[in-house]
Amino acid sequence: MESKTVAKAMARQVRISPTKVRQVLALIRGKDAGEAMTILRFSPQKAARVVYKVLQSAVANAEHNYGMDTDKLHVLTAFADQGPSMKRFRPASMGRAHPYVHRTSHVTVTVSER
Repeated sequence: MESKTVAKAMARQVRISPTKVRQVLALIRGKDAGEAMTILRFSPQKAARVVYKVLQSAVANAEHNYGMDTDKLHVLTAFADQGPSMKRFRPASMGRAHPYVHRTSHVTVTVSER
């Protein structure tokens, strides 16, 4: 069995929650790279713009670093892990403070030739 060459790209500490990014990643997982880019370009979610840039970077890495044909590429894996959370407080009535959390994600996309 021959080993598959894969190209990877990551965006770390993106200021959007991993749950929202995972919804967008589910749309492109296993699709051809060109089709995935088209889906992301017309998706209204904020996470789609982030994933689009990561996918573009992975395709560029495949072409430049490994000499792969961009027309034959497909999305092998796409996942979002949780990054560090920024903890903040919002003033509330009667001198209290309510905590809230700004979540971040690490988005990873890998592509390979069919």
